[in-house]
Amino acid sequence: MITFVLMVNRQGQTRLSRYYQPVELSRRAALEADVVRCCLSRKKDQCSFVEYKDFKLIYRQYAALYIVVGVTDSENELSVYELVHNFVEVLDKYFSRVSELDIMFNLDRVHILLDEMIQNGHIVETNKSRVLAPLTALDKMADS
Repeated sequence: MITFVLMVNRQGQTRLSRYYQPVELSRRAALEADVVRCCLSRKKDQCSFVEYKDFKLIYRQYAALYIVVGVTDSENELSVYELVHNFVEVLDKYFSRVSELDIMFNLDRVHILLDEMIQNGHIVETNKSRVLAPLTALDKMADS
């Protein structure tokens, strides 16, 4: 099961966080800082899967952004790794070459896309056109 999804930049600033299991607000900042420190300190030639406390971290770097996913021990690391790449491809398709600014200024749309792919910590959809369909419909309604 997916516990959380984080998007952070190289400076360690969180750009997106989505939790699928309850974590106290006071603990979130410390957890995010610790997770980010753990992933950013690793070298490029090291594995993108890290054992961390009671869950595993799967992370992937895209330009200046890191996407970090926390999962339980029973989750398949490679499927989550591919999910991260699929999510970035969906963002690229929607924003046509997504950047950190796109994520910062369109956070609601990024959350909609993520919610189409993951619900209650489980992967529910990976088809790009199906994931993009609700936002495409919203955009068409807004343009009318």
